[in-house]
Amino acid sequence: MIRRHQEQHQQTQPELVPLGQRRLRRAQLAGVAGLATLAASVLLAIAVVTPAQAEENANATPLADTSALHLAGNIGVVSQYVFRGTTQTNQKPALQGGFDLTHDNGLYAGVWLSNISWISDTNPAASASLEADIYGGWKPVLSDWLNGDIGVLHYAYPGSYPDGMTHPDTTELYLGLDAKWIAFKYSYSTGNTFGNADTRGSSYADLSLTHELFAGITGLAHIGRQHYTGPNAANLSYTDWKLGMSRDFSGYVLGLAYTGSNAPDAGYTLRGKNIGRNQWIASLNKGF
Repeated sequence: MIRRHQEQHQQTQPELVPLGQRRLRRAQLAGVAGLATLAASVLLAIAVVTPAQAEENANATPLADTSALHLAGNIGVVSQYVFRGTTQTNQKPALQGGFDLTHDNGLYAGVWLSNISWISDTNPAASASLEADIYGGWKPVLSDWLNGDIGVLHYAYPGSYPDGMTHPDTTELYLGLDAKWIAFKYSYSTGNTFGNADTRGSSYADLSLTHELFAGITGLAHIGRQHYTGPNAANLSYTDWKLGMSRDFSGYVLGLAYTGSNAPDAGYTLRGKNIGRNQWIASLNKGF
């Protein structure tokens, strides 16, 4: 299975899901939930280490001090879900949301969810309509103008898959730098990448600029490079870009962006159209 790479498949009649696939689906869903719980548990455990060590002092911070922990959520809707320049929902809307647990020392963990269609769009024999991103890391303050970011992100796609298909689940290690209005992030894939076999070591480089323009409107400019390793690298590697604007209306953030890429037709054509072509994205998000 090649993410954003159309393969020719025959449409099949609906059939009962074998018992083994039902068990696999339940196990995958349980695995996603388990990873999210583990990430939150690890961060909580780390957060109380410092107070526990100080307990011997007369003015020790209580062991159960959670004032340095912060939980935040977000929910939103987009006209289509575009990831690294390619549509994940075949230009259809997506409902998205997640939670982030952060600590004052820079540690963080979170989970983010979105509906997708690219897996079943490219292989009707597969059934997977959810993306669950589970991540954790550390954002050290390097100076009064520079922050770092190091972590791991796992893209999970629970569902049922035919025998012989390369599973799309992907894990990336990343390193980033954020200097106020400019940010750079480099991500490295530790195994098969988004359903493409023999692509360990694939990477994505992301350079983004954000700056307030006028009347509370924030501008965004982005360029990224998706590089694939493996025998099909020439048909999979590409550069993407995005220009956008957003504005906060009493906690509701309205956004509009225009994005595109030079994704090769040989690797990114679905039903006669390149899924990395120039396209608009409208979004509405709310944090809580």
